[in-house]
Amino acid sequence: MPEIPQPDLFTWTRKPPPRRVYTVGELTRAIKRLLEGTFESVWVEGEISRVSRPRSGHLYFSLKDDDAVLPAVLFRGQAKRVRFAPEEGMAVLARGRVNVYEPRGQYQLIVEALEPQGLGALQAAFEQLRERLRKEGLFDAAHKQPLPRLPRCVGVVTSPSGAAIRDFLDVLGRRNPTVSVLVAPARVQGEGAAEEVARQIRVLDRLGTSDVIVVTRGGGSLEDLWAFNEEVVARALFECRTPTVSAVGHEVDTTIADFVADLRAPTPSAAAELVAPERGALVKELERYTVRMHRSVERALQLRRARLGETRRRLGDPRRTLADRRLGLEALRERLEAGTLGPLNRRVRTLAGLRERLRAAHPAERLSRARARLERAAARLASVVRAREHTRRRGLEALRRRLLRAHPGEAIQRERRRLERLETRAIQATLQRSSEARSTLAGLAGKLDALSPLKVLGRGYAVVRTAAG
Repeated sequence: MPEIPQPDLFTWTRKPPPRRVYTVGELTRAIKRLLEGTFESVWVEGEISRVSRPRSGHLYFSLKDDDAVLPAVLFRGQAKRVRFAPEEGMAVLARGRVNVYEPRGQYQLIVEALEPQGLGALQAAFEQLRERLRKEGLFDAAHKQPLPRLPRCVGVVTSPSGAAIRDFLDVLGRRNPTVSVLVAPARVQGEGAAEEVARQIRVLDRLGTSDVIVVTRGGGSLEDLWAFNEEVVARALFECRTPTVSAVGHEVDTTIADFVADLRAPTPSAAAELVAPERGALVKELERYTVRMHRSVERALQLRRARLGETRRRLGDPRRTLADRRLGLEALRERLEAGTLGPLNRRVRTLAGLRERLRAAHPAERLSRARARLERAAARLASVVRAREHTRRRGLEALRRRLLRAHPGEAIQRERRRLERLETRAIQATLQRSSEARSTLAGLAGKLDALSPLKVLGRGYAVVRTAAG
């Protein structure tokens, strides 16, 4: 019987399935669908690292822990809503969605919300801004201004419809109704509230009618009071030239404005008590000062009356004393005139003579007289010099004319002029003689013409000749 071969259970294998080959793009898209579909919204905790803030306004960073690193991006729109500034090494909670960037095959977390771990976002932003402004010196006591003792006008930046302004006005009206109030209306919470508060602070400061500016609102949560934690309000309070009071929230509430303002009031009512003293207390204080002043004046008058009486008793009758002194003065004057004025007059006359002699003998006087003589001699010498100079100049002029006449050139010129005159006279004489000769010749020609036979014949005479001539 032929042997039937037994199958080898150890070498038999199952037929493998057909292979599924992915392209890189297909695999990346499959991973993208899987990850983005699975992690559409997820909270991730980690430590911020490699923070980058390009000019686009987006925020690029990484979340890391001891095991891994996750790239993350916070786009500009969401970054504006984050109350604090993400910094290197800060532990945070991030909410977002996983995104796969296909061209690079990388995945990252698109962050939609970010908050500090352990602290709220607003509290973290508060602490960051407070520390930065403290380092800049905005909280220093050297910049604080004292409040005026008796303000005439108080400027208030607050909501005109809030409870804070009503409490402030009620307390101020009871304490001192003579103080006027100028309200600068502004929103105290919500979008744009901080900018309105800062603008109204600057408006009141620029007007200059308020002696003190109060920034106030009622209580609320940290988010409700956030407008007074904005840097723009802190800068406006710091730059304000008018003394400022911050009265935001209740006594337990603390804002950045409280640190920057010149004075912090725990409540709006307390602010009214701080800026304006009670009128009744002022009146009582004024009355006390008036009584003290009257008593001081009375004591001073009594003291001066006593001193005046003592002086009067010591002096006696001033008219009798004055008469005695006048008589003694007259006697002294007569003795003085008799004993001193005569010798004094003589000495004065002697001194005048000596002064005249001294003046005449004084070198300056002698020098003055010598200078006068010298000036007169100089004037005479100058006159003589000028006369001699004039005489010499006339002699030189005569010599010059004689020299010119004796000069050959001058003689030649004179002979040339004489020849020119003779030539002119010769020409004139020749012309005259020629004219006279012409006249004589014309007369003779006339006579000759009259005696000419031809002329006789011309008057009708004839000459007859014979054939023989």
